[in-house]
Amino acid sequence: MIIVHGVFPLKAETREEALELMRKMAFRCRAEQGCISYEFYVGLSDPNTLLLFQEWESAEALQDHFETEHIEEFLRVIPEVLDGEVATRRYVVRVDNNAPESSELDSEPQSEPQYQQREKIIH
Repeated sequence: MIIVHGVFPLKAETREEALELMRKMAFRCRAEQGCISYEFYVGLSDPNTLLLFQEWESAEALQDHFETEHIEEFLRVIPEVLDGEVATRRYVVRVDNNAPESSELDSEPQSEPQYQQREKIIH
């Protein structure tokens, strides 16, 4: 599985246009073969920063995504609504075939989680 995380800084005056553009993009991408999830989120600390999280079945599915008409259109118009550079990260998730089965993990005794009281940090 491939996970892609993106950060999109938006111009305040084009925020609504950007949100609509991203809604359409997410809808189209979710219909693509190999797309597990594709969603934009509004940043809590800055409502003009959108976060993108995508999950793809394979690198090939992600590459096919990059070759669609809707991604080409998105990449053509997105610079008009941005207030800076888009930052992205790609993660490859691999299955460890040597990992214990979940039934093996369930057989171990479980203890209650221990929580420590910590001082609140207010930003």
